[in-house]
Amino acid sequence: MKKVSFTEMKNGTKEDYLFLDKHEKNFASKTADRIIKYMSGLTETLEGYQVSRLEHSLQSATRAYYNKENEEMIVATLLHDIGDDLAPMNHSEYAAAILKPYVSERIHWIIEKHGEFQTYYYAHYLGGDKNKREKYKDHEFYQDTIDFCEKYDQNSFDPNYKSLPLKFFEPMVKKIFSRKPYSFL
Repeated sequence: MKKVSFTEMKNGTKEDYLFLDKHEKNFASKTADRIIKYMSGLTETLEGYQVSRLEHSLQSATRAYYNKENEEMIVATLLHDIGDDLAPMNHSEYAAAILKPYVSERIHWIIEKHGEFQTYYYAHYLGGDKNKREKYKDHEFYQDTIDFCEKYDQNSFDPNYKSLPLKFFEPMVKKIFSRKPYSFL
């Protein structure tokens, strides 16, 4: 397979970067497939919880779907905790970074901040401030994030809830990740 001519980016040519751009666009076009594959592997139970990471995500997305949210929000809800494995200390920011090019500023902000907002339900039991989210009270998406946590996140740990399968959400994931990004570079 053909390779670029450089070993340092500063020495690359236009031909090199056009060649790489073609490969990177092809790779990016398969992002949805990689996300779905990754999500399908989240079948182990969250330590101490009654449901797996996948089931929590499916419950959240199913609730968003039944609440007639748009596809962008449903996909974001499905992926809101995708960072738990690799970025447990900042999983919200990780998930938001994955979604950022493909979702609105509102949805990006909700996903990015949901971890802080979610502490409302438990921080006081661990010596923390359950009202940490109040620092955002004047932000335009403050109430939207409270609503997200209340309707789709904090209540999606029920082993008896009947979630829609991941296969149901695949077309939505593919649609969101195949459209032109809101922002790039």
